[in-house]
Amino acid sequence: MIIAVDFDGTISRGKFPAIDGEQPYAGEVLRKLHEQGHYIIIWTCRCGVPLLNAINWLIAHNIPFDRVNDHNPENMAEYGEAGKKVYAHCYIDDKNIGGFPGWLQCLTEIERMEAEYNALQMK
Repeated sequence: MIIAVDFDGTISRGKFPAIDGEQPYAGEVLRKLHEQGHYIIIWTCRCGVPLLNAINWLIAHNIPFDRVNDHNPENMAEYGEAGKKVYAHCYIDDKNIGGFPGWLQCLTEIERMEAEYNALQMK
């Protein structure tokens, strides 16, 4: 699955532009999802130096990602031009209706979604 993940308030604690450490389990869950073959897109409003700070922080904390604010190239090749909103199977953001459920709940939901998707593919 392609998973788009917000940075501020979702991966990192604190409010922009501060990076006040990692949300509980963020790195652990993102590493697990990436190891399972999920494509991780960092989807953030940051740009310029604040974006570079976030990317460097992710690298320093061994939090994997495949793209930043950009589409999966395979989707672009298949479907052509796309808008600014990156295509993903799910979006993880602290601004969800109901708020951010936490990384362990996100992992559970993604695993449920993936199992459901795989079951549909078998039919």
